[in-house]
Amino acid sequence: MFRSLKRLGAASVFIVAATACDFQVTNPGPTDDKFLDRPEAHQAVANGSARMLFDALNEVAYTTSAVTREMFPSGSTSSFGISQNQQEGLLIYDDEHIVDGWTSAQRARYIGESGFARFAETHEGGNTGYAPAVDAALYAAYSDRLLGENWCESAVDGGSIITRAEMLQRAEEWFTTTIEAASSSAFADEKTAAYAGRASVRANLGDWAGAMSDAAQVPTSFEFDARYETAQQDQFNRIYFAGASEPYRAVTVWNTVYVDYYDQTGDPRTPWTYHEGDVGDASVGVVGSKVPFYQQQKFADRGSDIRLSSGYEMRLLEAEKKLMDGDMAGAMTLVNGHRVELGLDPWTPADITEAWTDYKRERGIELWLEGRRLSDLKRWKDNGSPGALDDLETAGSAASYLDPGQTLCYPIPKNERESNPNIPLQPGG
Repeated sequence: MFRSLKRLGAASVFIVAATACDFQVTNPGPTDDKFLDRPEAHQAVANGSARMLFDALNEVAYTTSAVTREMFPSGSTSSFGISQNQQEGLLIYDDEHIVDGWTSAQRARYIGESGFARFAETHEGGNTGYAPAVDAALYAAYSDRLLGENWCESAVDGGSIITRAEMLQRAEEWFTTTIEAASSSAFADEKTAAYAGRASVRANLGDWAGAMSDAAQVPTSFEFDARYETAQQDQFNRIYFAGASEPYRAVTVWNTVYVDYYDQTGDPRTPWTYHEGDVGDASVGVVGSKVPFYQQQKFADRGSDIRLSSGYEMRLLEAEKKLMDGDMAGAMTLVNGHRVELGLDPWTPADITEAWTDYKRERGIELWLEGRRLSDLKRWKDNGSPGALDDLETAGSAASYLDPGQTLCYPIPKNERESNPNIPLQPGG
């Protein structure tokens, strides 16, 4: 998925003198910045951007799965905390676990963007066709997309607040930079991923012509993933580990639309299992008791990857544009494409409003637990898109336990507000 990024592990070297008990340690200090100018260090810099992006997606996909009712909280522990506010679908700036996603995404963005600039100055052949530069630009772009899709507003490098649209525009620019740098067939996957990422960004910016042009460059079978590891806990797939049953049962598929849907269809995109009598870790505040533990099976182990982009997503974006244009038949052909491939019954809406309802459900199924639902819900709300959500995922419905004021984007977190003098200490301040 990305060049020379090995399965990450921790290695320590200890030297003990056999003839003397001298335990003094000399700290050589931080690595001198100039060493990062060496070509042999460039790929490691790009890989650092990737690692931070994967950390950020891990946090965002996990938290928003509860906020959007892709999953349901089932007694969160301190390690996998879903706060009372988040259980109600509310994202508050001083909630502890909001900090981690923001910090990792900003680090990923900075490492990728600054790395690309460094390579341009220090690599003799420039950045076009240079593998570390292609990777750095691509992961910077995905990091900006993560921030733009999920945060209400952002800030860059200690600067003033910028809007969600401005962050998405940064992502668009970096995807374009990736496409330009990926000049040969050796970078076909990276270039296709950049087209797919840019298509999703342009859709959220309302540039549907641009989105359709980019989506057309992406084959339906294409997939580009964030990778997770099995060696260390901070590199595990967080959704899997939080609901692995051993040691945690912090989230459950219970009380989501995917329970009945999977029972009725067996759709391999939304699998879960349940053993009679299994319950979550602890009482859930919004329910007032423990809840049944239904274990998701989409991510089957600690090292399960999460998609960043796919051809199936592109076909759904094309379907959304057709629905916007009133072409129900054309839209449903695209919506049902993967269903037919999987041997599932197609959606058969009676009218355009019902077609939107089916589309919203299908996009939730296709991108389940990939950290994309929050942005979709916000786009549809902002655009006034027709079609209903199920009661189990509708804010204000008693079945969903979601507050009527459900938050559809993250606020800038408390740590950034306290360290950045250009941002008010509290939202709206």
